[in-house]
Amino acid sequence: MVKEEEQVAAFGDSIMSRMHSGGKGSSGSSKPFATEVPSWSESDKKVIESHILDLNKEGHSNAMIGTILRDRFAVPDVRLATGERISQILSRNGISPNYPEDMMNLMRRAQGLIDHLGNNPKDKHNRRQLELCESKIRRLASYYKGVNKVDVDWQYKRDQLRLIVE
Repeated sequence: MVKEEEQVAAFGDSIMSRMHSGGKGSSGSSKPFATEVPSWSESDKKVIESHILDLNKEGHSNAMIGTILRDRFAVPDVRLATGERISQILSRNGISPNYPEDMMNLMRRAQGLIDHLGNNPKDKHNRRQLELCESKIRRLASYYKGVNKVDVDWQYKRDQLRLIVE
């Protein structure tokens, strides 16, 4: 169990995403190793924090905030510039979502599949994808219950999913 948690910490969501596929390993690019903020980037912590709070008020997710900061405000790595993650900055300022972002994305996907299956009841392939998505949600929920990010008595229920997502 400890080894799996270390892998989740090291690779993030890559383990969850490939759990139900035949793929091996993680491919793609990785961020370059850096210990200092580049000289050309914005490095004032208060300015970066105000940008994060403004973008959150506009309704952007944490991942989208990071992308906007990179592209529009020349902040290649928020954690390197401020010493904190975007979610930590938001929670320190009293803004924290009810559910973690990766779990909410999976619940949105499950809701979309449920809606699709309502119109196409014989679509067996997407019914299987819904089962796999719900399995990932339950597995993530048990992890987040252990680290106190989700209530201990919370359970995934398909009929209450629309209320959570909207």
